[in-house]
Amino acid sequence: MSEKERIARRSVLKAIPAAAVLAATSDGLFAGRSEAAPVASAPPGEFPQPVVWTSQSAILEHTLDVRFTDVTVPGYGQVATRTYDGTIPGPTLRVRAGDTLRLTQVNGLPPNPAHHGDHNRPHDFNSFNLHTHGLHVSPSGDADNVHRAFAPRTADEVAAGAPEPRYVTTVDIPAGTFWYHPHLHGATSVQIVGGMAGVLVVEGDVDEVPEIAAAADVVVCIGELRLKDGRVPDFTSGGALAAVPATLAVNGALNPTLTLRPGEVQRWRLVAATAFTALSLQLTCGSENLTFHLIAQDGVTFPAVVASDVVDLAMGNRADVLVRGCEPGTYELRAAGVSAPLMTVEVAGAPVEPPMALPTALPPGKPFLHEDDIADPDADREVAFHVDPGVFEGPFPNAFRCLGTHATPAADPAGDLTRDPAHGLFDPRHVNHTLRLGTVERWTVRTDETNPAFNHPFHLHTNHVLVTHRNGERLDPPVWHDTIGLAGGAPGDRVTFLVRYDDFTGRTVAHCHQLQHEDLGMMQTVDYVR
Repeated sequence: MSEKERIARRSVLKAIPAAAVLAATSDGLFAGRSEAAPVASAPPGEFPQPVVWTSQSAILEHTLDVRFTDVTVPGYGQVATRTYDGTIPGPTLRVRAGDTLRLTQVNGLPPNPAHHGDHNRPHDFNSFNLHTHGLHVSPSGDADNVHRAFAPRTADEVAAGAPEPRYVTTVDIPAGTFWYHPHLHGATSVQIVGGMAGVLVVEGDVDEVPEIAAAADVVVCIGELRLKDGRVPDFTSGGALAAVPATLAVNGALNPTLTLRPGEVQRWRLVAATAFTALSLQLTCGSENLTFHLIAQDGVTFPAVVASDVVDLAMGNRADVLVRGCEPGTYELRAAGVSAPLMTVEVAGAPVEPPMALPTALPPGKPFLHEDDIADPDADREVAFHVDPGVFEGPFPNAFRCLGTHATPAADPAGDLTRDPAHGLFDPRHVNHTLRLGTVERWTVRTDETNPAFNHPFHLHTNHVLVTHRNGERLDPPVWHDTIGLAGGAPGDRVTFLVRYDDFTGRTVAHCHQLQHEDLGMMQTVDYVR
């Protein structure tokens, strides 16, 4: 292993915290045609793969049909839940860098019950929108705009026989492995733990590296279902979802089996499509481990291949890895703290002779930023994730706050801020961060949590961030992310990153990607301006 590879491996392993399963706490149908062509997947063995839709002539047009569906989850049974196109996960969307993605979404869900409460309380579960997680695209208009609401028909419209409403999302996209999911404040966690998520693959120059192009391309979408009697429980209290054991499914099945020949290399696109649970992944066979060869994180290619026995994914992270079969045997993809394997890998069959090669070089990834680029070193931004228990009466007592340098103002600045009903809570009328295009800034994000099992991943929409320090230790080289896991401790995790606000104006959000926390107010508004 070269010195460059050793440095890159140390940096990547430090950049991601030791993931842990979040402990349960008290708060803690297809319709419409598409212009794109579906591709019949050819997975190794019987390993399930989502339906794939690919772009044609630089555009992918597809209709996503959203409605309640009875779905069979192999290994679990029948589930009644909201879906994209009647499947868990939804279809994989495969395009190339520079293509246009145009999705028409049909809302076939029933009318929403009236909601007259606070905006930081769960509501409007039958409305949604679309977030293309990790993509550097416009947050405005009909693009990656999480302030839109794709509402269902009203009761009067249903009675009158009005057609189901349709909503269009259009984005022009860069390369990498990403995912899509709804992101309507107050309803996000309920919809994602019901299976509303899908993988978005954008092909680029790393896909043309000969050793990578020769490998089977396998989507491994790890979804988290929270089911009680085959349904997602109503989100009526802080513990309504968190207290339900997680059912972790890979491509919509429990513990599916994938076949890998000795000497064969496969490229796995690992997607943590989870709302509550962080994943620390290993591929084990007794005391033996298969090595992950990481080539990209959160859609950004690494400077060099990084070999590791562990891949840590916070909720929302992705990792592109190469896996090469070695000694025949039955291996299991396991997550720390999860009793059952996520999937089984059978290394079997005729060996590939000579063994397939791993790449020795990767194309240049996203260029690094430098501290000399910072526009105003005295204007660093800080975000601190903090929970105050017992602030509110009723079934949602805890206050999930984003504190720091740009916190939402308190209702009573002179009062007890730990009991304040507004301080640090999401307010859609308040802009927390005004970010000017072309500017490089430094942020520090930390968690006040003391329990290592309590994770507050930080996610900034629209722009990737370059993590330069974790817990005070400089990373060499730094690592690009769009989502950063922050585990509790004494003290809790702290990261410093640089970010440049490029290309796109408009309002969007930064938030905790434990999505129940986001629904309950652990989110801020950012406004990208010229």
